[in-house]
Amino acid sequence: MNLLVVGAQRVDAGKTTFSAGLIAHTGAIGFKPRAGNDYWFHHDDFQHATSDGRLYGKDARTLADASPGTLDPEDVNPVHRLWKPAPGAGSGLLGQDDREFVVDRAGGRYVVNGTVEIPDAIREALPLESAIAVDSVSGLNEAMEQYHLPALDDLAEDIGNTGHAVVESYSHVARPLRRLDPDAVAVVDPLRVRCFDGERYMRACQVASRSPNEGTLEERVDDVVDLIDPVSERQLPPLAGEQRKSPEKIAAAYEPAYEELLAVADGR
Repeated sequence: MNLLVVGAQRVDAGKTTFSAGLIAHTGAIGFKPRAGNDYWFHHDDFQHATSDGRLYGKDARTLADASPGTLDPEDVNPVHRLWKPAPGAGSGLLGQDDREFVVDRAGGRYVVNGTVEIPDAIREALPLESAIAVDSVSGLNEAMEQYHLPALDDLAEDIGNTGHAVVESYSHVARPLRRLDPDAVAVVDPLRVRCFDGERYMRACQVASRSPNEGTLEERVDDVVDLIDPVSERQLPPLAGEQRKSPEKIAAAYEPAYEELLAVADGR
C-alpha cells in the first residue's frame, strides 16, 4: 500500500508531522523524493547536516528516523536543494524574486549555481570540487535530466519494491514523482486532512498539467483538488511541541484521520 501526503500551502501545512505519525501508525517506510531548505532561515539544520559533510533537511531526517530499520536521510530523499535569500537581487536563475538556489544534491552528485556567490561555509562543508556548475536554465535542465531524474527513478523503483510506503511531497506540489501509483492521497492543511482516492487524484494531476504552462510548471495541489471531491475529511487537533517530536504521540492524536485514509486506500 502506497500513501501520498501533500499540502495545500507552500509552507507549514503540517505534511511532515502528519507523515511521521502515519509511518508510526502503519509501520511503512517514509520517503520524501525532493526537499529543500534555506541556508539562512534553516541554518541550524544546515549546520547539523554539513557537520558531517552532508546535505539534507529536517523533514528527511524526521521521516528516516520514524521509519523502521536504520535509514539515513539520503536513503529516503535523493534530491535536496539548498537556497539562500536574495533580497533585491531580481528574479535569478529560477525566477524567484526573493531567493536563489545555491546547490543541489542529486543522488551522489552536486550541482551548483554558477551565477551566485556560494558562501564560504558551504564550500568548506561540502565536497564541491567536482560539482557540476550551471549558469542557465537550459544548463540546469540538462543537469536535472542527467542526475536528478535517474535518482528519482531509482527512488520510484525502491518505493515500488517496498510495498508499504508513505511518500511526502514538497511545498504545495501535487505529485513529487511521475512514476507513482498511490492507493490514497492525504491533502493536509492546518486543522484538517482531506482523503482522496489515489487513482482519481493522479488522473486529476494529468488534467491539471494540460495548461498553457504544460511542461514548465509542476501541478499545484489546489489546481488538482479543484477537479475532484474528497472521499472524506477529518479535523486535525493542534499538537504541542513535545507531541510533534514523537511519531507515536502524533499517531495517537491523529488516529481517526489515519483510519479514514486507510479506509480510502482499502476501498480502491
